[in-house]
Amino acid sequence: MDLHAIAIPTYAHMLKGLSAQLSKGEAHAAEHGLAPESLIEARLAADMFPLSTQVRFVCVQTSDLLRYLTGAEGFAPTEDATDFAGLKAQLADALARIEATPASAFDGAAEKPIELKMPNGIVFDLTGEQFLRDWALAQVYFHLTTAYAILRNQGVPLGKPDWVPHMFAYIRPGTLPGG
Repeated sequence: MDLHAIAIPTYAHMLKGLSAQLSKGEAHAAEHGLAPESLIEARLAADMFPLSTQVRFVCVQTSDLLRYLTGAEGFAPTEDATDFAGLKAQLADALARIEATPASAFDGAAEKPIELKMPNGIVFDLTGEQFLRDWALAQVYFHLTTAYAILRNQGVPLGKPDWVPHMFAYIRPGTLPGG
């Protein structure tokens, strides 16, 4: 399994998508006279983290991916951004780092032993391939999906094209309805 070929484009597509979703959220707030903080601090449930933390966690998961699989120095933000510009800056930094990671950085990563320690004391022993497949992708998608759901829950007009805008590059000519 080529971990670079799976991880880098996947993370890049999704980071770009979330940034565009945030832009729609920002426009929605402005159009409807909402305080931007009302979206940035919104949650799906009282015991869940707000949008700002979900975005930060997407960046943490991106940092962890590179740290565990390539040995890169961690870069994730330690504080939640308080405005849309800050949220998008966090994503832009994560995107720049992921896109700058060469394929060679992943050499031997699939077999690399990963010791994943949880704050509660649980330790998972994984290979790099298992880490990417069973942990890293699931974690980043959880926070991406939660951020999307928070924005939708707050009335931001998002749909499937906003979730997977990178798929438009694969549309067979002549098959787009109305196009």
